[in-house]
Amino acid sequence: MSATTTLRAGAAYPLGARWDGRGVNFALVAPHAQAVQLCLFDADGTRELARLPMPACADGVWHGYLDGAAPGQVYGYRVAGPYAPGRGQRFDANKVLLDPYARALVGEYRAQPGFHDAGDNAAVALKARVVHEDYDWGGDAPPAVGAADTVLYEVHVKGFTQLHPDVPEALRGSYAGMAQPAVLDYLQRLGVTTVSLLPVHARADEQRLQQMGLSNYWGYSSIGFFAPERRYWSSRPGSTPIAEFRDMVKALHGRGIEVVLDVVYNHTAETDEHGPTLSLRGIDNQLYYHLRADDPATYENWTGCGNCLNLAEPRVLQLVMDSLRYWVEEMHVDGFRFDLAPILARDAAGFSRRAAFLAALRQDPVLARVKLIAEPWDIGPGGYQLGNFPPGWLEWNDKYRDTMRAFWLRPSEPAGALGAFARRFAGSSDLFRHDARLPTASVNFVTAHDGFTLRDLVSYDHKHNEANGEQNRDGHAHNLGWNCGVEGDTANEEVLALRARLQRALLATLFLSQGTPMLLAGDEIGRTQRGNNNAYCQDNPLCWFDWQGADLALAEFTGTLSALRRRQRALRRAGWYDGTIGADGHPDIAWLKADGGAMDEAAWNGGGACIGIRMSAPPDEAIVTREDGQADGPAGARPGGETCLLLVNAENQAAAVTLPAGAWRVVMDSAFPDRAPRDADGTLEVPAHAVLLLLAAPWT
Repeated sequence: MSATTTLRAGAAYPLGARWDGRGVNFALVAPHAQAVQLCLFDADGTRELARLPMPACADGVWHGYLDGAAPGQVYGYRVAGPYAPGRGQRFDANKVLLDPYARALVGEYRAQPGFHDAGDNAAVALKARVVHEDYDWGGDAPPAVGAADTVLYEVHVKGFTQLHPDVPEALRGSYAGMAQPAVLDYLQRLGVTTVSLLPVHARADEQRLQQMGLSNYWGYSSIGFFAPERRYWSSRPGSTPIAEFRDMVKALHGRGIEVVLDVVYNHTAETDEHGPTLSLRGIDNQLYYHLRADDPATYENWTGCGNCLNLAEPRVLQLVMDSLRYWVEEMHVDGFRFDLAPILARDAAGFSRRAAFLAALRQDPVLARVKLIAEPWDIGPGGYQLGNFPPGWLEWNDKYRDTMRAFWLRPSEPAGALGAFARRFAGSSDLFRHDARLPTASVNFVTAHDGFTLRDLVSYDHKHNEANGEQNRDGHAHNLGWNCGVEGDTANEEVLALRARLQRALLATLFLSQGTPMLLAGDEIGRTQRGNNNAYCQDNPLCWFDWQGADLALAEFTGTLSALRRRQRALRRAGWYDGTIGADGHPDIAWLKADGGAMDEAAWNGGGACIGIRMSAPPDEAIVTREDGQADGPAGARPGGETCLLLVNAENQAAAVTLPAGAWRVVMDSAFPDRAPRDADGTLEVPAHAVLLLLAAPWT
């Protein structure tokens, strides 16, 4: 491209760079800028070839059309205007800026001179590449897993396969690795319906981490909302990050597994006023970010990451909505988990269920049909909004997490009381039973990426985050874990047996509770992070899955739990249990004492930790489907529905439990998972630290 090339006026829509077969239209939102230049670079982005003034601006959108330009062209922008931080303006034409709509990034942010000083950063700046990639999706279609059937699996693309022996070495840690038959087979055996991928948007690692030789492994430092992170691309000849990501989605869909993306629209990698100018800050700082009213040179920091995007601005909302639609329409993903979601719905008056972002999602014909999951808290004012998102949303339920941890591991904690256990087990109606919301709105989890793994939860009383370089100050201090008498690794067989039993009890509780279960990937194989409960910066074997040391028996047990949940509708009821008397004369849910009687006030408040839960699905929910697609049992609805009995004993000793009248079969015993199913009636001994699942005859 010669330096004499000029732009002619283009179109203000669509935003970004769009090739039409004859040339490329460039459009950038920067309403407060005085001038914008399109900068063209060589193929690897190291040499600037031309600076072309954008010839037109309409409604704050600068645009230009470059005849003859084609996919592959590398470009960036220089945006001119006042550098007046005290007024919220941070323009600097010395900085080459990344297009917020970039489909592919060139280069990688390095904390080095050129980003923070007044010099020109063209040689090291992040740039965009014009992209136009056709893709044959074949017959790909969204699996459209029903809400009551969903089993979420929170997983990191790289960590999952980086050490996987059955994934070709060249594909490990990549999108292609996730698409390998061995991985797909494993997910199916586990009963996963929906993988929730930690952030895969292009990211820029914080300067502080780079200086320590670390990186933002979890990926919560997005800088490109349309571009797949290149570090998860296998770099195979003839492939691209976009194509490889699409291949992964197509392969997962082929096994009936949905793909949900963890997305970070609450802040960007530009961090606070001391951070690098990479994109939005230099394009139009006061438009894109929440600035402090008393000091516009600084940023509101409701994220804890230095800045917050301002979705109350229509153009910022447009950026986020365009990104979401792109990932659904062009990349075929099935939903999103929104990091620090209250920030996205916060305006000058604070969080609002009628915020523009929430309203835009609800009415959007593309996005209204995908899964929407909120992390319903941030550190801003009024930042804890669990249960307050509108119908159609699922929400991470940390009250479930804390209650179940306390019940099994710290019974002296108030959260571990029997009544709290029952409330969370039954779907958290106190939080979600309003505005026609269902129990599935509660995303139940015991562990997540942020915190201890399941194995560490029963192996450590305290966090051990020294490797993060923050003197163990980072990460949560209130973990409700229990080391079972020994901190960390041990060869004590009794301690190890107790830890294994508690892990199985927690997994059984998770899968058999009402709501949407979310399993942290690796918990089912006993993955450890050596007590690090904030391993966000550890891109190394501490976070990678140790498949050679995997606890395959625990994985098999987890798959059994998933299969039981799938087959027994009473364990994943579509609606709320409310005690309605069914055709068999029994309430749809009954809470039972060890002597078989109904729980009363004395039992609820007595400090015990043993309970029976009898659940019956109504007839129209009782028909289940076997894996071969055929109806399970006689044709038609079963007259009384199906009935399950859970016996939960978190005590330190076995308990004799009187069973309800009738014939029962024990189909799962978390204390002794290898035991064959057995018939039971009368009185049954429930082992300590255990969950038993029984089915009523004749439907066994």
